[in-house]
Amino acid sequence: MQNIPYLSLAIWLPITFGVLIMAMGNDRNAAAVRGFALLGALLSFLVTLPLYFQFDASTAVFQFTENLPWIDAFGASYHLGVDGLSVWFVILTALITIFVVVAAWEVIKERVAQYMAAFLILSGLMIGVFAALDGLLFYVFFEATLIPMYVIVGVWGGANRVYAAFKFFLYTLLGSLLTLVAIIYLQLQSGTFDIATWHSLPLDMTEQVLIFCAFLLAFAVKVPMWPVHTWLPDAHVEAPTGGSVVLAAIMLKLGAYGFLRFSLPIAPDASHEMASFMIVLSLVAVVYIGMVALVQQDMKKLVAYSSIAHMGFVTLGFFMFQGLAMQGAIVQMISHGFVSGAMFLCIGVLYDRVHSREISAYGGVVNTMPKFAAFFLLFAMANAGLPATSGFVGEFLVILGAVQYNFWIGLLAATTLIFGAAYSLWMYKRVVFGKVANEQVAGLSDINCREFLMLGALAVFVLAMGLYPKPFTDVMQVSVDALLHHVAQSKL
Repeated sequence: MQNIPYLSLAIWLPITFGVLIMAMGNDRNAAAVRGFALLGALLSFLVTLPLYFQFDASTAVFQFTENLPWIDAFGASYHLGVDGLSVWFVILTALITIFVVVAAWEVIKERVAQYMAAFLILSGLMIGVFAALDGLLFYVFFEATLIPMYVIVGVWGGANRVYAAFKFFLYTLLGSLLTLVAIIYLQLQSGTFDIATWHSLPLDMTEQVLIFCAFLLAFAVKVPMWPVHTWLPDAHVEAPTGGSVVLAAIMLKLGAYGFLRFSLPIAPDASHEMASFMIVLSLVAVVYIGMVALVQQDMKKLVAYSSIAHMGFVTLGFFMFQGLAMQGAIVQMISHGFVSGAMFLCIGVLYDRVHSREISAYGGVVNTMPKFAAFFLLFAMANAGLPATSGFVGEFLVILGAVQYNFWIGLLAATTLIFGAAYSLWMYKRVVFGKVANEQVAGLSDINCREFLMLGALAVFVLAMGLYPKPFTDVMQVSVDALLHHVAQSKL
C-alpha cells in the first residue's frame, strides 16, 4: 500500500481545498464555505492515518517516500518521506486543522472563505515541512508558512494586528536568511539537496560550527528560544483564536523539528561543542520565562509565555544526547500541540462571550459555565504537567534524562513543574473561582454542542496520551536511537 502517495495527498489536498474555497468566495455562501472547509480538513486528516497504521516502527529508514525530479540543474527534487521523528507531526497538523475550522464555525463572520482557505493552505505547507527530504523543498515550505500566518494575524487579529504581523514576519524571515546560505553551501559541497546525503557529508569543525549557527538563527526564532522570543506573545495576543492554536500547536514545532533533521545530524561535532550553550539558553527559557508568565494580566500572553517555557524543555531534551531525554522532548512537542491548542480554544470560548482577554475581567465563571470550567481545569492541569495527562509524560522523561546527565540541570528543569502549576492555577483561580465578578460573567451561557465536542475530543487526546503514551514512544524509539548513534559518530 506504500505506493499510494499519502504524503503528497496530505500536503496538496488541503491546499487544493483552500484554493477552491477562495474561488467560492464571498460571505453570502458562508455556510457552504464552512462545510466545504470542514470536508477538506477531514479528508486531509484521513489520508494521514495510514502513515501511522502502516508505519514500520522497527526501522529508522524513511517510509512512504516519493522522489520526483524538480530542478535537475541544481540537484533538487520533490523528495518526501517520514520516519519516527516526523510521522506524528504530520498527523497532528492535519488533526489540529479540523479543530481550527470547527472553532471558527460561528465566530468568524467576515471574509469566511479567505479565513478558512488560509488555514487549509497553511496546514498543507506545514505538513510539507515535516515531510520534505530535500533541503530546497524544506526551505520553500518553511518560508511559505509565513505568508498565510501573516495574513491570518494581519487581517483577523486584534487592534495591534499589523504591528504583531510585521514583527512575526520580520523576525522569522531574517532568522531564515542565513539558513538559506547554509543550504546552498551544503549543496555546493555535496552536489545535491538531498538531506540524507548531507547527514554523511564530511565537514571540518569550522564548517560545522558555522552551519550549526546558521541553522540555529532560523530554528531558535521559530521555537522560539530566549532571547529571540519576543515576537511570540505579541503574535498570540493579536491573532484570532485559530491563529493562536496553530501557532502554538504546530508552528513552534517547525523550529524544534529543524534541530532534529538538520542541526544535530549534519553538524554532530558542533552540536556537542555547542551543547552547553544550548542547555543554558533552554534553562533560561524554563526558569526565567516561567517567572515572567506568573505576572501576566492577559490570559493569551500567559499561555504564550508558558509555551516558550515548554519549548525550552524540548530544546533541553535534544542537547543532552540521551535517549530518554530526546524521546521526552518529542513527546512534549506532541503533547504541547494538544494542551496549548486546548488552552487557546478555552480562552477563545471566553473571549467570544466577553470580548476581553484580561484576567481581571473575569471571576466566578464556574457559577455560569460549569462544563467549561471542568474542561478548562483539565487543560490547565495538563499545562502544569499533572500525572495522567499528556503534559506529564514528556516532562518526566526529560527530567529523568537531565538528572542522569547532571543533577543540577535536572533540578533546574524540574522547576518548570512548580512554575507551571503556579501560573496555570493562579490564572484558573482568578478566572473561574470566587464570586461572579460582573454582569457580563453573570450572563454567560455554558458551552454549546460544537464547543463541547471540540474540547471533549481534545480532553480525550490529552488523557489518552497521559495514560498510555506507548503508541507515541514506540514509533519514535528506533529513529531516536539511530539519530543519537549518528550524532555520537564523530565526522572528524
